[in-house]
Amino acid sequence: MNQTTHIHLQQCARTFHPNNQVLKPLDLEIYQGETLVLLGPSGCGKTTTLRLISGLEQPDHGGKIFFNDQDVTHLPIEKRHVGMVFQHYALFPNFTVGQNVAYALKIQKLPADEIKARVEEMLAMVDLAGYHDRNINTLSGGQKQRVSLARALAARPKILLFDEPLAALDVKLKDKLREDIKKLLKGLGITAIYVTHDQQEAMALGDRIAVMQHGEIEQIGTAKDIYQHPETAFVAHFVGSTNHIRINDKTLFCRPEDILLNQQTSAFSHGQVSQITFLGQTQKLIVTDQNNQTLTVTCSPHEQWHVGQHVSLHISPERLFHAT
Repeated sequence: MNQTTHIHLQQCARTFHPNNQVLKPLDLEIYQGETLVLLGPSGCGKTTTLRLISGLEQPDHGGKIFFNDQDVTHLPIEKRHVGMVFQHYALFPNFTVGQNVAYALKIQKLPADEIKARVEEMLAMVDLAGYHDRNINTLSGGQKQRVSLARALAARPKILLFDEPLAALDVKLKDKLREDIKKLLKGLGITAIYVTHDQQEAMALGDRIAVMQHGEIEQIGTAKDIYQHPETAFVAHFVGSTNHIRINDKTLFCRPEDILLNQQTSAFSHGQVSQITFLGQTQKLIVTDQNNQTLTVTCSPHEQWHVGQHVSLHISPERLFHAT
């Protein structure tokens, strides 16, 4: 694989018409060999940021994009050496698996022997060895996405871009392919940008996560930083579940798994269990406390609770946080 690429976006905004600035001026560093996940709700600007990096969109006047020390702001997509993996595969239905993977290589007019060797290499890399002559229409959704990934990698890109690639897959298949993509990216050491609205996907794949809202990055950091130390109320609520707790006329936040019930320490509140949901690996309790606050508590599925039960609630002070 080619040498990894450092990406720098400098004051990159994108306006589609005077009243619709979907991306506010953005400064962003993406380090060599890292996987940066752009996470946020629909319309937050994450896909627009990805399209600016790819060359499918141009930033507003004054914005600049650098790959290492090269200004690529006005360089077309075909000259940026990027590979793209989309949600809807974008495969040729009348081509075989091998022909889909080989398509870009034929456009580059590589020798036939080299194309054949590279196609076989890519198919083996995505666990599709032996699928060369299969018709695309006979494949499952997960297999099609693997073909799409193999095709993107075949051209030896400097940067790999993912736009919601797993959104159309079922949960079990999504989990498996997510782990495979993570392993592959680590093995290749390629710079990758991954767009998703799925927080679990983001935390599993990202070396860093940029949480976006209204065309801006609200917070950027590791999954642990984002989850345990959210800097804004939006980040706290969007990444995981969050409780508001009013203590001594001050509103604080905490995660449901950090509240303990009926422990032999000083309780910050008391309440009554109003709802229990069994989730397999965990169970979720809704507790209405003495101040009529509704709190969510996540605990072991082996603990025994019942609706109507009176409980005391405890939390370590270091698990409470502010978010503006």
